Amino acid sequence: MAFDVAIIGAGIVGAACAHALSNRGISVAVIDRSLPASGTSSHCEGNLLVSDKGAGPELDLARHSIALWENLAQSLGEELGPKFPSVEFEPKGGIVVTTTEAGAQPLIDFAGEQRASLIDARVMDLSEALEREPHLNPEITAAVYYPEDCQIQPTIATEALLAVARKNGAEVFSKTEVAALLRDPSGAVQGVHTARGDIKAKNVVVAAGPWSGKVSEALGAPVPIKPRRGNVLVTSRMPHRVFHKVYDGDYFGATQSADASLQTAAVIESSQAGTVLIGSSREQVGFNEAMHANVLAEMAQKALRVFPFLSDAAIIRSYGGFRPYMPDHLPIIGDDPRIPGLFHASGHEGAGIGLSVATAEILAARLSGGTASSPLGDIDDAPFDLRRPTLSECFQEETV
Repeated sequence: MAFDVAIIGAGIVGAACAHALSNRGISVAVIDRSLPASGTSSHCEGNLLVSDKGAGPELDLARHSIALWENLAQSLGEELGPKFPSVEFEPKGGIVVTTTEAGAQPLIDFAGEQRASLIDARVMDLSEALEREPHLNPEITAAVYYPEDCQIQPTIATEALLAVARKNGAEVFSKTEVAALLRDPSGAVQGVHTARGDIKAKNVVVAAGPWSGKVSEALGAPVPIKPRRGNVLVTSRMPHRVFHKVYDGDYFGATQSADASLQTAAVIESSQAGTVLIGSSREQVGFNEAMHANVLAEMAQKALRVFPFLSDAAIIRSYGGFRPYMPDHLPIIGDDPRIPGLFHASGHEGAGIGLSVATAEILAARLSGGTASSPLGDIDDAPFDLRRPTLSECFQEETV
């Protein structure tokens, strides 16, 4: 069988693309070297955030994506029925704080810039902040509340999107590593070659997250995506004492940094299981999976500045994962001008869960000839095109 589209990667971006395409009647194959949601999508916190994005195209895409998630979470539940686990969509809101005098005004100014981009960013005084989060450090110097921030359970969400895609006729090829493109005499895509045989497809989408750089190189069309490692600490279960996603003002700077060395910031939230998740770190160390005590200690120390009560918490485990880093901090979504029929949907770094469904809408529109949209209106896909000026140096010798 020849498919209309073969998607490389069964994480949440690949699953969202399969869902969006199959809903349009497009035949889809999803191919993963391991199992669905076994990479980055199962090693993260499931954030759907606007609070950590400055004014610009990524923030606009996040607004569209959250609007899509609000409807999609309900429709997935209805379509899959009560026996399928809930994706745990939770509009819990987010709170950003600073713990130094120097950090207060920049956070307030940042919130003002976001409000100009239609984000609900509410500056709070100390009493308001403590009313929402009674266990916050009372010595915080500024706080901003973001009611639009949400969270989902990313592994279940990935599986749910794939389950609906399967109902629509999509096929999932697990433990199948793609080795090369199949191309016709003109150079156009005809499918992919794998260790388990050829899979024919008119179009191929690279949605392999932090592995997209390696995959795209193997396909003959490399993109500048690198892995950026992050870690999360998990406490033992405790009474619910963190009611929003709460993080310090350093987090935005860490997400936007191009520095390959270690970047950390306090990011704290409760899970529905009763544990507290503590992040975050960012460093470019390739695909080195080694855990380093100094990194975890720095994360824990910064978390204590936000929630001092965590000094009594027991850390029961930690885990790490890799984010797909792009040099201009924007994902690539759309066709590759070097090879007809090749597309990309990757490079979201730490925002892939939140941006996945809007990414899928853009990709599906590109492949079906429609216009990408959300409940907020049309989605501008131009900033995520491979031909954008900020990537010109990366492709100056290849792109035509």
